[in-house]
Amino acid sequence: MTDAASAPTRDAAAILRDENAYTDSLIDFVTASPSSYHAAAEVARRLEGAGFTRADETVTWEEGLARRGYVIRDGAIAAWALPEALTPGAGLRIVGAHTDSPALKLKPAAALVRSGWQLINAEVYGGPLLASFLDRELGLAGRLTTRDGAVHLVRTGPIARVAQIAPHLDRSVNDTLHLDRQTHLLPLWSLAAPDAAPDAVETHLCEIAGIDPAELAGHDVLTYPTQAPARFGRDGEFLASSRLDNLSSVHAGLVALEALAAAGTELAEPADPIILVAFDHEEVGSDTRSGAGGPFLETLLRRLARALGASGDGLDALLARSTCVSADAGHSVHPSYAHLHDPAVQPLINHGPLLKINAQQRYATDAAGAAIWARACTAAGVPSQDFVSNNTVPCGSTIGPITATRLGITTVDVGVPLLSMHSAREMCGVQDGPWLAQALHAYWQGA
Repeated sequence: MTDAASAPTRDAAAILRDENAYTDSLIDFVTASPSSYHAAAEVARRLEGAGFTRADETVTWEEGLARRGYVIRDGAIAAWALPEALTPGAGLRIVGAHTDSPALKLKPAAALVRSGWQLINAEVYGGPLLASFLDRELGLAGRLTTRDGAVHLVRTGPIARVAQIAPHLDRSVNDTLHLDRQTHLLPLWSLAAPDAAPDAVETHLCEIAGIDPAELAGHDVLTYPTQAPARFGRDGEFLASSRLDNLSSVHAGLVALEALAAAGTELAEPADPIILVAFDHEEVGSDTRSGAGGPFLETLLRRLARALGASGDGLDALLARSTCVSADAGHSVHPSYAHLHDPAVQPLINHGPLLKINAQQRYATDAAGAAIWARACTAAGVPSQDFVSNNTVPCGSTIGPITATRLGITTVDVGVPLLSMHSAREMCGVQDGPWLAQALHAYWQGA
């Protein structure tokens, strides 16, 4: 199975303002983005539909840089809208997110034969809720690189499954489930033929991509749940899907940028340079060339600033005036595990995006950042909720503290509330996504 044709771009204003149009757009976006590489490609497709032009990182940008442009680096993408010149007091307005999600990642020579079955040799990527990956039909998606350096995106339909043991064979399975990452999490994908080749998985992916297996040099391929996203609830107020962490935030930033571009005059002369960046590898620490811990954003900002006439001390001053909204999904209070949440601060799905706060700076939000977010939400007319952790429960982190550390700019952490984060089937509300996008839209407009 190859990629289906991408859905046509809908009216940007309708997507931003209408929860049904927004949810349909999010479903299409998640479906088109089974891997970080596909997510970056889908963002690029939609940006080009909004009038953005791809720039080449490998050539100089001294002349002819598009004022609406984007770059892709592996599974990351960054886009910008620039004024003709910097005005006194202007600062960069950045929205950051990430494209990757927990999964199982294929190892080299990914075919194994065991007890008459062909398995896929894979390792855990990120911190998934392991049990949620059991007994689901999985596809494979990512990139293949040939010896000439060319990159080929590839995806399959339902092809693999991590099958759980039946309770008849393990009477303790419902009491003490333990999944050994090496033994129990290898997806099966075929019965073993007597002459099964050790490179059978790679050969199959090459056939789908239309390349000669002898030319394959390497791959970055992960599993993804193939079950389609679906609305549910008494009034259809919830959405179940894989990869909502963090495609929900990438989509919100994309919709906000599409709406600005569609308005014409709003992006004709933005007062401040506008940046959307979606990093890769957040789920494994961000310390890569396309992650928030790497130089991707810093290099981009330096090059854009130079195109606007700011360098040296001027660039440092520009960064000091800049701000960043780090958008990453957060936690709704869970009614069956309320004791694991803060007893006084208990945000709910469909009550507004979260302002994420942590005393240990696992989130970058401080009072100055909170003011930025308050202005954006007020200007957009959307609700917001605070999120803090229970003092006895560890807190996750985001690209926010990493971005603030690398660039020294005021950063605030926000995101839509989820249940079942890092599950193969996460859950969000259909109102929170449009509200997040509307607040980001207001932030970029100058709130």
